Amino acid sequence: MNPETFATRAEALVGAPFRLGGRDPASGLDCVGLIACALGGVDAPTGYGLRNSAIHRHLAFAKRAGFLPAGGLFARGDLTLAQPGAAQHHLLVALGPDRFVHAHAGLGRVVVLDGEIPWPVLRHWRFAEAGA
Repeated sequence: MNPETFATRAEALVGAPFRLGGRDPASGLDCVGLIACALGGVDAPTGYGLRNSAIHRHLAFAKRAGFLPAGGLFARGDLTLAQPGAAQHHLLVALGPDRFVHAHAGLGRVVVLDGEIPWPVLRHWRFAEAGA
């Protein structure tokens, strides 16, 4: 997989319903399900809730999926982990430096966020073959 394919697949899921733990675009996706579907069914973390104070054990999936830590501006196909609130963690896919796809629980669907991520960014990954 390459960053363009990953971003395009994530973007194609815009409009899918939100469902915590969801892995099927027809019945619903959460942020992890969005990433898993865009990656073509990667072994994504399970056993989490809307609030998770300890998520470090779940982060190894990024490396297994071919991502490496990155910095600087977001590029199309980057993956990021943000913290919308206390004990809340959320994954987003970059479509560019200030455009992201994510599964929005409050809106009940996968949406595009235009503009900067409004929450603290905890991690930023880029596909290894993209020169991270």
